[in-house]
Amino acid sequence: MVRLAIPAALLRQAQTVADDFTGHTGVAVDAAELLTGRAALLGITPQGQISAGGATRLLATRDGWCALTLSRPDDVAAVPALLQTDSVSADPWPAVREWAAGNSAAGVAERARLLGLPVAVLGETAPAAPVVSPLGSAQTGALAGVLVADLSSMWAGPLCGQLLVRAGATVIKVESRNRPDGTRAGAPEFFDWMNGGKLSYAVDFDETRDLSRLLDVADVVIEASRPAALARRGLGPDTVADRPGRIWLRITGHGTEGGKADWVAFGDDAAVSGGLVEYEDGAPIFSGDAIADPLTGLHAAAGVAESRARGGGELIEYSMAAVAAGSRPGGDDDTDTIPVRPAAGLPGRTLGADNEAVRRLVAQRIDTPC
Repeated sequence: MVRLAIPAALLRQAQTVADDFTGHTGVAVDAAELLTGRAALLGITPQGQISAGGATRLLATRDGWCALTLSRPDDVAAVPALLQTDSVSADPWPAVREWAAGNSAAGVAERARLLGLPVAVLGETAPAAPVVSPLGSAQTGALAGVLVADLSSMWAGPLCGQLLVRAGATVIKVESRNRPDGTRAGAPEFFDWMNGGKLSYAVDFDETRDLSRLLDVADVVIEASRPAALARRGLGPDTVADRPGRIWLRITGHGTEGGKADWVAFGDDAAVSGGLVEYEDGAPIFSGDAIADPLTGLHAAAGVAESRARGGGELIEYSMAAVAAGSRPGGDDDTDTIPVRPAAGLPGRTLGADNEAVRRLVAQRIDTPC
């Protein structure tokens, strides 16, 4: 049986956030299920300085530690440029490890980020509360019955959307026809766990009319791409029509200040950035499975529920690295936790299966505005 080592204090803290969500929605949430569910579904666990998913490694540098993720084909293709060499072997990690050892942690991160690679310096991010900004007029109400446009992919954003499904919201999973959620290409059990119960809406992000109409009538918008990706298409929170009580949730890897807005992140490297690791013989090892992802998704769902209760009309921005930093337990409080297999849910919908239903729903909302 797969076991994940997660600090008991972290689990208690995460359950407190889950209980806050329950207090606003009446929906019971098991934080341990959220933090360990993917590992249970896929039978994976970290191997010391190799992440549970295998794409992220902790690397010793001249003056500290970094985490680098090579999960996408483009990431692997960028390794020769990272190392400033003509080519590398089929397994790039030995060469990457040797290169990192001869450079400073800051130098490794700077060069990797220049190439658009997901990288983190251990402990570089301090804890920080989500940034909440006024967005529009307020309107209180329950989450049940609200319309959610979920433009996110992978884990943190989709988990937030899944928890809103459990709370009775109508959640529309919006995906690009050309670049759908990458988890569709992986284990279907994980995609279904994150996206079961959502309507599937496939659009061309460069043809913005239909997507703009959806965002205009949505009560909640979830985005988890770099902010410029939507802004350059005229689809940011400042450009859609005002809707009373709308909540725009933005999840980033490292926040939106300056160059950090362009830093790519995945759950394992974001956790390292926040210092959320364990130690073995004085060296850092991974804690849990991409733990910044489920922690952020849980925090974001609770944040949306709290915002809805106070009237919404807000832009809420979560940094995965900052959430991880705020979840670091104090002292030596580690324990093994047996992963909980998620309860069977509805299967995820095929790409674009609900396009017509979504268009009808949008038209109804345009005809009968709130």
